Amino acid sequence: MRPLKNTLFVQTQGAWLNKQGENVVMNIDYEVKGRVPIHKLEAIVCFGQVSISPALMAHCTDNGITITHLNQYGKFQARVEGAVSGNVLLRREQYRIADDLERTQMICHSIVLGKVHNQRQVIRRYLRDYKQQLDESTVDCLHAAQKRLENGLNKILTAENLPNLLGREGEMASTYFSVFPNFIRNSDYRFPKRTRNPPTDAVNALLSFSYTLMTHDYRSALETVGLDPACGFFHQLRPGRPSLALDLVEEFRPIVDRFVLSLINKRQLSKSDFKTEENGAVWLKDDARQTFFKAWHDRKQQTIYHDWFEETVPFGLLPHLQATIMARHIRGDIDAYIPFLWK
Repeated sequence: MRPLKNTLFVQTQGAWLNKQGENVVMNIDYEVKGRVPIHKLEAIVCFGQVSISPALMAHCTDNGITITHLNQYGKFQARVEGAVSGNVLLRREQYRIADDLERTQMICHSIVLGKVHNQRQVIRRYLRDYKQQLDESTVDCLHAAQKRLENGLNKILTAENLPNLLGREGEMASTYFSVFPNFIRNSDYRFPKRTRNPPTDAVNALLSFSYTLMTHDYRSALETVGLDPACGFFHQLRPGRPSLALDLVEEFRPIVDRFVLSLINKRQLSKSDFKTEENGAVWLKDDARQTFFKAWHDRKQQTIYHDWFEETVPFGLLPHLQATIMARHIRGDIDAYIPFLWK
């Protein structure tokens, strides 16, 4: 049970939340495990098997405290709120921004800056951890790519319009993936280039699968804070496409890449765990997904420091925190969307 900027996240399975006086109390097997003042909350987010007493639910609906239920893996299930909700006003402002090129571009700048910064951090961390094991030409290549990404951050700041910004984002992605094969230290895997729809090798299959899971997490997080996951700013609007979720995934792609590289380099998955279709598409086999999901679950439990919230939080809560920041920017509480910058 963790309060973050007026949102209470409850991840303990079997928890029972109830109201005692002016507090939300969490019980596990009839024993009190946590207590938070109700007046400090604007939302409660429950993951998995978390129950709420009727009295607490009534208090929340009467006082504008939104209750959101997600499954244990973070998939959105339901939201409980009272008759009066600010979500309609929040979404109306979201749609207004989507029609305002100047405001849209400001958000897109933040998203792309976060992505390129985190791509650079992947290279920096690899050089920090393995520089002594690399030959001189590889080290020079990685340093050159890192420098191009640093210069790219300045180019992004001076992009005059969205097409120009998209072009520079594509240029930085090309630079990043050109050195990506250097990060793979398992000889069973090869990465010729980034391919999607469908992925044509095991590395791309893992990347695409991981990005899809992160997109699902972001979709749930955006639903939780009351935003429309389909109305994005960086990705074009299409029926059935969670464009805003895809927007916010961008800055996390490099962090997800590190997770995939860990699976590969630690040999948690082997070549036999993948299947190739007649059209050349490569997918992770059903049995191997259990190994993947266990590693993904373990990664989401690991902690990471979030500068804006000034707290160390589980990795799995990052989508909810970034969705909260986006909602606060759209609502006008903060001047800009603040991306998550990996250190």
